[in-house]
Amino acid sequence: MQNVCVWHTILGMWKILEHRRVSRKVSKLPVEILKRYEKWKDIVQVSGPQGLRLIKGFHDESLRGEWQGHRSSRLGQQYRVIYEILQEEVVVKVVDLTAHDYRRK
Repeated sequence: MQNVCVWHTILGMWKILEHRRVSRKVSKLPVEILKRYEKWKDIVQVSGPQGLRLIKGFHDESLRGEWQGHRSSRLGQQYRVIYEILQEEVVVKVVDLTAHDYRRK
């Protein structure tokens, strides 16, 4: 996988990969959204995507259409994190952080 940053994890936990474009967007996020994203990552690393489904505030859901195979979690009224689960590797790949615009670019 090229253009991906790897967050180091402890053995037995989920690994989170971020696309390069996500790394660039993180620095431009509002502080409250950045804090929520960091919390999202903490939950995923420990509990995996199943942990997100237990917290209603994230409103974690599968996507359809062009984004089929991906999931989305709310980081606020406007912002979403779009990710896919690579189960064979116990990996969550963050594809985009978006202001609720699911169109592929």
